[in-house]
Amino acid sequence: MSSTDVIIVGAGPTGLALAIWLTKQHVKVRIIDKASQGAISTRALAVQSRILELYSQIGLGHTVVDRGLPMTRINGWIKGRHSFHVPVANAAVGMTEFPFVTIMPQHEHEALLRDTLSDLGVEVEMDTELVTFEDNVDAATVTATIKRNGVSEIVTSKFIAGCDGSHSIVRKDLGIDFPGGVYDQMFYVADIEGYGPAINGELNVCLDNSDFLAVFPLAGTGRARIIGTIRQSSMTTEARSRKLTFDDVGHKAIDQMKLQISKVNWFSPHNVHHRVANHFRKGRAFLVGDAAHVHSPAGGQGMNTGIGDAINLAWKLAAVIQGKAQDGLLDTYEEERRAFALRLVATTDRIFSGATAEGWFREFIRTRILPWILPILFSFQCVQRFQFRTVSQISLNYRGMSLSRGRVDKVQAGERLPWVLVDGQSNYEPLKKIQWQVHVYGEPNSDLRAWCADQDLPLVVFQWRSEYRSAGLTRDAAYLLRPDTYVAFAGESTPEHLRKYFDEQLIRP
Repeated sequence: MSSTDVIIVGAGPTGLALAIWLTKQHVKVRIIDKASQGAISTRALAVQSRILELYSQIGLGHTVVDRGLPMTRINGWIKGRHSFHVPVANAAVGMTEFPFVTIMPQHEHEALLRDTLSDLGVEVEMDTELVTFEDNVDAATVTATIKRNGVSEIVTSKFIAGCDGSHSIVRKDLGIDFPGGVYDQMFYVADIEGYGPAINGELNVCLDNSDFLAVFPLAGTGRARIIGTIRQSSMTTEARSRKLTFDDVGHKAIDQMKLQISKVNWFSPHNVHHRVANHFRKGRAFLVGDAAHVHSPAGGQGMNTGIGDAINLAWKLAAVIQGKAQDGLLDTYEEERRAFALRLVATTDRIFSGATAEGWFREFIRTRILPWILPILFSFQCVQRFQFRTVSQISLNYRGMSLSRGRVDKVQAGERLPWVLVDGQSNYEPLKKIQWQVHVYGEPNSDLRAWCADQDLPLVVFQWRSEYRSAGLTRDAAYLLRPDTYVAFAGESTPEHLRKYFDEQLIRP
């Protein structure tokens, strides 16, 4: 038998992020994965700006950008010609340190996270599967049976986290329902080498009435990821009865986009689900990432949402394990992340269904109306900024939820802190430490200074500048930042409000 603080089942980006954030907060973890090796194909590609901001807490924000490929524009194709383009990030300058979407193949992404975790002294235990586990309510522990090379081991822990994907054994053992459905179409993903106008370092999408096809850029000359639909009506009876290959894919959209494919490095057909688990927590067990929610690939949100789950859960687990908060804090994980997952699944469902639906009316909207109206809409900076905030997950917030209190002018508790750059210095620099902290832009109340010092709560004071006002921050107000960098409290720069906040939440900062 052995023991640890948290057992993490699944070593994809979600499980690795959870392990890193917990380890950085001095929580002991074991992370296992039944696979014999990490991902060897690209799978998920997009790393959104909000995740890059959070990665900066562990020194990886710029590393991902340097190793990845920034993507700034989407091109639409209709009937074999380039029809329109939509800027992805032009209006985001000044909104974030990372005003773009970064393309980084999942196997490279995972390797970076695995190396980071290894540098922290934790190795992923591959070829190791969870057999079963039991929540010992009276003992406040979890007892898990894991197996490697036919040898079983009993591990006790304080908590267990299922980061083991859509077929999660943790979710199944918990008996948590996973309602939702499957899209009518079958989809395929392929990593290819080739050439043509659609392999240009940008995202190209065919919205024709023949096929749906999206071409994503990959680093390296002539490399791309393509995602498309497989129309079962066009498949032969023989093809339906065997494992599909790239030869079974309809090539009309590929030909119309003038895509010349010289080599297929990886091909995978699959059905796409849209599901959200009824609960993200049961006792001392948690569902994280695809174990809790799956949805269409529209917008490149899946992996990013899983990593966001992990970061949200990590600081809460650390606080409870270290005796700085009561167990009730862990209930806010489901409150905050499930609400977002439900919104995300509904949104991506509408987008994906609209992009792939058949029928003359849908095709008319897609091929005649959108190419005309989208360039007009995106000529307005406000539309560009709204689109970027949504896709980048910068607009993701926990307003009105249990851990959010107060509002000052434009900034409401539960939101991401506005990013501001003054004389080359970012107000996000102090957020690189995973801890509670108070920001004051201007002059803090003297009592607040004394109280923060007494509580050993970092107080960061920024000399007031007009740039802060432009970003929506208020002079001399107090902004309490959670360890995951979201605003927990916004209000007057006096200790009474902060003292009340921590007392109500039963948290010691």
